[in-house]
Amino acid sequence: MAKSKHRMKNEINAGSMADIAFLLLIFFLVTTTIAEDKGVLVKLPPWSDEPPPEMKLNSRNVYSVLVNAQNQLLVRGEQMQIHDLKHNTKIFIANPEKRSDMSENPQKAIISIKNDRGTKYNTYLEVYNELKAAYNELWEESAMAKFGKNLDQLTAKQTKEIKDAIPLVISEAEPTKFGEEK
Repeated sequence: MAKSKHRMKNEINAGSMADIAFLLLIFFLVTTTIAEDKGVLVKLPPWSDEPPPEMKLNSRNVYSVLVNAQNQLLVRGEQMQIHDLKHNTKIFIANPEKRSDMSENPQKAIISIKNDRGTKYNTYLEVYNELKAAYNELWEESAMAKFGKNLDQLTAKQTKEIKDAIPLVISEAEPTKFGEEK
């Protein structure tokens, strides 16, 4: 048997590999969903160039929460831990004992939160969640007392009635400069 001069070599034609890789890349880019961070969902007021009207607030209706650069809470002038915030907020809003240093009624209660620019985002979220949780619990308790049902079992009209009686009012002030609490 004679050996041929034109022996075939073992090689794979890779000319179209770049095309296949490019098509796979496009396929994965098109079919992949990218998770988005939702953040804190807050309804902002419409933009206006006019300064807001000056409002005279009764200080007894304002529940001021200050968070400093060391992530410490100062609530109405007194230091407080985050885990106590929800309970104290509920008492302030509902004022079951009709105290003169708490809100007159839930419709007049205003929660004011002010952060330092050095406040950690995690602390900001914890504080905001506690304040929101206080409202959620008040709404649930009101729904059970008034309609004998959980809030998620109520009709839209009943839910609106509960939330109108205890409106969610959280005012966020402009953060202070790092370490400059006032």
